[in-house]
Amino acid sequence: MPKGPVELRVGGQTYRVASTAEEADLHRLADVVDARLRQLTAPGRSVSPQTLLLAAISLAHDLEDERNRRLRSEQRAREMLSGLVSRIDAALEADSAELGVSKPSDPNAANDESEVEFDFGPALEP
Repeated sequence: MPKGPVELRVGGQTYRVASTAEEADLHRLADVVDARLRQLTAPGRSVSPQTLLLAAISLAHDLEDERNRRLRSEQRAREMLSGLVSRIDAALEADSAELGVSKPSDPNAANDESEVEFDFGPALEP
C-alpha cells in the first residue's frame, strides 16, 4: 500500500518520493546513491545529470557483479552437492553389496519392498 511521500536528499538535492517501501529503507538506499555521487564528483562541484546517470550505471554494474558472483557460487554448491550425493550413493551401494542386498533392475522404478532381498546368513535357532 502506498505511503505518504518521503523526502530524500541525494547529490545536494531534495526529492519527494512516494513508495511502498519503508521510509528507513528509502533513506538507506538514498545514502548509498549519495555516497556514490560523492565518489564521482569533485569536491565543491555540483552534481550534474550526467553524474547521476554515471552513479546509476556504476551501482547497476556493482549489482550485476554481485549477481554473477552469487550465480557462480550457487553453481559450485550444486556441483559439490551432486558430488556428495554420488559419493553417498556409491557408499550405500557398496554397503548393500556387502550385505547381499540386490539392487532393483530399474533404478528409476518406484521402490517396492518385494524387490529388495536381504541375506542374513543361516537362520538362528532359539
